[in-house]
Amino acid sequence: MHNSMCLLQIEIINTSLLPAVGSSETISLLDLLLKGGWVMLPILLLSILTAYAIIERLIVLQRSTKIPQRWMDAVKTKILEGDVQGVKILCAQKQYAIARIIKAGIKKLYEPTKNIAHAVENAAQIEVYKLEKNLALLGTISGAAPMLGFLGTVVGMIQAFMAMAQETNQISPKLLSGGIYEAMITTAAGLVVGIVANLGYNYLLTRIQKTTHRIEHAASQFIESVGIYSESKQHKKASEA
Repeated sequence: MHNSMCLLQIEIINTSLLPAVGSSETISLLDLLLKGGWVMLPILLLSILTAYAIIERLIVLQRSTKIPQRWMDAVKTKILEGDVQGVKILCAQKQYAIARIIKAGIKKLYEPTKNIAHAVENAAQIEVYKLEKNLALLGTISGAAPMLGFLGTVVGMIQAFMAMAQETNQISPKLLSGGIYEAMITTAAGLVVGIVANLGYNYLLTRIQKTTHRIEHAASQFIESVGIYSESKQHKKASEA
């Protein structure tokens, strides 16, 4: 009998707790972001620009920075044979950065090596400039997004304190905490966007630096092959004389 009374009391207690549990307020992520106010709009725009810049750069790096060794060997063979048209065809078939650099240098194959090296250097600088496109945008966003977040927090805190100052009744902890957490939303959003932009900037910068070294190495191989061809041509002329 005593056990039955205890079980009945437990069931009554559990039943009394159900409305409290069911009435707990849940907020979706979208609703939470909307509470950040108008500052969330530029932060959202910066997040879209961050995603675009990172994805666009990754696609470009994946597509244009390849330097297949078999392709380079074919180019060297054509150069040593003096087949300028063959080298141009090989370069036109690929969208590699090094292909555009070699195409610029091969046009001056019959000129002094100094002129060829100068043409290759100018073309390489243009390609590196293309690879670094949108990096400045990511660097700017990594600094601007947190600042916008802090601005939104300051504005939100001002509004919260103004609401509390206008409250005639006793200020409830719910009113205070609600104003503070809504103000902090913009800081969190700005920091997230800034961190992603900063990570993307550093990752892309590292990849571009590695790619630049590879392009410089391939360009030096091209100039070396041109030098070998020029020497062989001079020796041939000397022997014929």
